[in-house]
Amino acid sequence: MTTGTWRDLGRLSYRDALAIQLDHHAEVVKGAPDCLLMVEHEPVFTMGAATQAQNLLLTPGEYAAQGFQLEPTDRGGDVTYHGPGQLTIYPIFDLNRHGKDLHLWLRNLEEAMILVLAELGVQGRRFAPHTGAWVGDEKVAAIGVKVKRWVNLHGIGLNVNLDPAPFRLIVPCGIQAYGVTSLTEVAGRDVTMDEAKQLSLRAFSEVFNITF
Repeated sequence: MTTGTWRDLGRLSYRDALAIQLDHHAEVVKGAPDCLLMVEHEPVFTMGAATQAQNLLLTPGEYAAQGFQLEPTDRGGDVTYHGPGQLTIYPIFDLNRHGKDLHLWLRNLEEAMILVLAELGVQGRRFAPHTGAWVGDEKVAAIGVKVKRWVNLHGIGLNVNLDPAPFRLIVPCGIQAYGVTSLTEVAGRDVTMDEAKQLSLRAFSEVFNITF
């Protein structure tokens, strides 16, 4: 079992959190322990490397008028939403310590989220070919990463108790046929952000054999 660190960044803009990610990434590349960052973002739509223009249903000006930022990013995947009530998890992990296999890495991130759901008494699942953790036909955790020098950047958007309305302003992850949900909705009770953080820490510890 390895030892890692974790940081609760509170509520930050996407850009501020990205700067922190990059700082930790540089340290982990140099040999520092794996680091798990957790944050709630200010309302933002991030556009991954595979974003298709038609999945943005408004103009940039219309998004700005409603208080949403648009941020291009080098992670995989299409457009998605981050905002209050969503726990965004950034595992700045050295994949040399975790199998050095991108496919395995994604499946393990999904497994961590499925374990979070199981702790709440909810049966989660994978839904190939769509990456993420699902309950039925609704996604509860979106995953998009970028691995540089075998150290991960970006990560997971876990819907805890967020307002789902912003997802209706995009085609989330480019998937039209299926919806999104949250831990609070599928658990049938209010799931707090603190509870989601602790469940996620335990799940990462189990899946990746790491102590924080």
